[in-house]
Amino acid sequence: MPTPLEEVSAAVLAVSRQLSVREVLQTIVTAARGLLDCQYAALGVPDDQGGFAEFVVDGVPDEQRAAIGPMPRQHGLLAAMLTDPKPQRLDDVRRDPRFGWWPQAHPVLKDFIGVPINDGREILGALYLANSKRGKFTDDDERLLAVLAAHAAIALTNARLFEQSRELALLEERQRVARELHDAVAQKLFSLRLITESAACMVRRDPDRAERELAEIKQLAALAASELTEVVAEMRPRELADAGLAETLRRRVALLDRIHLPELRFVSTVKQRFPAKIEEAMLRVAEEALHNALRHSGAKNITLELSIADGVLGCEIRDDGVGIDPEDVKGLGLASMRERAERVHGTLTVTQANPGTILKLAVPLD
Repeated sequence: MPTPLEEVSAAVLAVSRQLSVREVLQTIVTAARGLLDCQYAALGVPDDQGGFAEFVVDGVPDEQRAAIGPMPRQHGLLAAMLTDPKPQRLDDVRRDPRFGWWPQAHPVLKDFIGVPINDGREILGALYLANSKRGKFTDDDERLLAVLAAHAAIALTNARLFEQSRELALLEERQRVARELHDAVAQKLFSLRLITESAACMVRRDPDRAERELAEIKQLAALAASELTEVVAEMRPRELADAGLAETLRRRVALLDRIHLPELRFVSTVKQRFPAKIEEAMLRVAEEALHNALRHSGAKNITLELSIADGVLGCEIRDDGVGIDPEDVKGLGLASMRERAERVHGTLTVTQANPGTILKLAVPLD
């Protein structure tokens, strides 16, 4: 049986592995409920309008959560710990003067403990736990929860910074592409319009000049198309251009394995490079498939295998999760993945495993 120190260590490790804000919050709540061995746990992150930007729970079935209704507002004890850095521990929350009410479908809470998540400058949120399975919460429980809350503040801050950095990187990339399009293409298109208008006026008055301008239009159009192709090519992930498909996939899988709970593995002996459009299609399909497996499958193990056999490049993503209906493409990106496969004359198949799902992209190399 693990010691309390080992349990805290495992909980902190689980929290620190997450980089998505939502995953961090859910992992904190689940870890807190397990550490204190209680029936219910919740974590609220306030917004600036008297409500909660996020309110995640553990221990309440989905049907009951739906019946409870929308996220709560900041009131009573929920609000108290968003302004007061001191923990709150009560034998019966219903007897506290700050207790108001809860919806009819809400579980009945009795003993209660709450700890703010504080980064030293502000309260980022608060942990709320209720109904200890050991009878009531203790001083040791409060200390354990305080340790978890301190690490949760670090993990939550890191997750926010990570998501902000991703948004900034995407914004910078959009701005770069916009500049490239303007500098390389937009000005030539403007010139094309002017020359076209001039040629139209000259067709009857000066056919020879009109012919020369039409030739110039043709040349400018070809140049604009060429530069547009170059801009699109530069949107290809730089890592893919530098390291190739196999190494890029290996790095992607290694990164995801560090920040998500399922164990991710990359299997391949492929070392050669492939045409750019094939590598990009393969990478995008693999990224989408990994995203689906992490988000929807509930898998404990996910494997990505890259292989070559009989002149066909194959990328297979398999998991041991709950499985999906291969015909149900809604919300899973399977339609766009199939379109990417078709652009490189490949085929995408999705099959049920026992347990889990296997998605495979096969692209002929000839």
